[in-house]
Amino acid sequence: MPKTVTPAARAQVTNTVEHQHTLNAVNSALPPVLSTPWMIAWMETACYFALQPFADEGEITVGTAIHVSHRAPTTIGGKVIAEAVLERVDGRFHVMRVTAHSEQGLIGEGTVDRAFVQVGKFMERVKA
Repeated sequence: MPKTVTPAARAQVTNTVEHQHTLNAVNSALPPVLSTPWMIAWMETACYFALQPFADEGEITVGTAIHVSHRAPTTIGGKVIAEAVLERVDGRFHVMRVTAHSEQGLIGEGTVDRAFVQVGKFMERVKA
């Protein structure tokens, strides 16, 4: 049975880009701008916070699919606000509409699918 989640489920996280978040931290030949994996991580963090109030004891959500574009650079020191809003429920998957904005405007958008899992059962499967 799908979990009941309020249609208005949403959350934001704000982060400041540091060198460790940049392409340059991975490869010195690349520019010191926010890397896509870090942008997605911040989007997923917003998803987690949006859905966690609906989790049962010992339960969390995990990402199952990511469909995101990264359209504009953000340099070191730039603030990024990642937001997640429940778009729809598809069976056991909660599809979150995600966006990331800097002071200059939209830098990324898309969807992230998440599913509720019991941490204990999940970790048993990981160990198996």
